[in-house]
Amino acid sequence: MLSNIFWLVILTFVPTLELRWSIPIGIFSGSINTPFGVFNGFGMDPLTVFLICVIANMILGPIAYFFATRIVFVFTKIPFIKKLYDWWCSKLLKKKDFVDKYGVFAIIFFVGMPLPGSGSWGGAFSASILNIKFKDYIIGNTIGVIIAGIIIFLLTIGAFSFFGI
Repeated sequence: MLSNIFWLVILTFVPTLELRWSIPIGIFSGSINTPFGVFNGFGMDPLTVFLICVIANMILGPIAYFFATRIVFVFTKIPFIKKLYDWWCSKLLKKKDFVDKYGVFAIIFFVGMPLPGSGSWGGAFSASILNIKFKDYIIGNTIGVIIAGIIIFLLTIGAFSFFGI
């Protein structure tokens, strides 16, 4: 059980995967073939999985914000990462008016929308680039993570019920 909890936290901390991967893996009890190999689900209690993954994702928020605001500049010395970072910045700066207008609600929407590139990591980088205060990011991230967790949880339970898994 403890090793499953450890792996759920690790999966939740992986950029772009976060809750979108950890909740289904934690609940699913079979094997999943992916391009990266075969993953075995943990078959844990759905509510336990939800709580572990959402809390881990909330804890990830401050870590990701620290990384995005203090350490990312070390990695942008690598040309590929610099190019990717500059592309991300140019996309985000076009949305600065929207973020300025809606503030914390913009962060909630971005983090709570369970699509690739969103989530705590994406929210932290966006907050860093758009100079959003730590407090505002944490509030938006916390509420957004809860929303994303609920959406992924319901989609997972619904899909498993629909497909009889």
